[in-house]
Amino acid sequence: MKPYVKSSPHFFRVIKRSFWLCTSLLLLLAVLIPAPLQGPATLSVVPNPVKSAWFLLWIQELVSYRVWLIYPVMLGGMLFVAMPWLIGRSPEKAAWFGPRHRLIALAVVVLFLGMLLLTVIGLFFRGENWAFVMPF
Repeated sequence: MKPYVKSSPHFFRVIKRSFWLCTSLLLLLAVLIPAPLQGPATLSVVPNPVKSAWFLLWIQELVSYRVWLIYPVMLGGMLFVAMPWLIGRSPEKAAWFGPRHRLIALAVVVLFLGMLLLTVIGLFFRGENWAFVMPF
């Protein structure tokens, strides 16, 4: 057991702090930004544009540029599923955010920021007929 990092209590402290930080941030955002809910759906009145739920809006925004851009998203999902087998185990000492995993951590941060940017564009900067508009 020597080459492994103990998860208790150090790791659980980080998890607990992250949980409370994310929960408070989500509650603050829920108070400040109203949910983009609409009335009951009717076939005679279709809103323009019809937007996805906020957690899928980045995919809708991405596909609005080119339809084939869904394939890199699917490939990325498969890579995240296969990541435990791609990284593998090493005999060296385990470490959180170690130098061996910096490329993966950077890729995850870049992907997250890209998804966040596309969600903000789709939510606030899209208007009639999916045209860019200024929200203010």
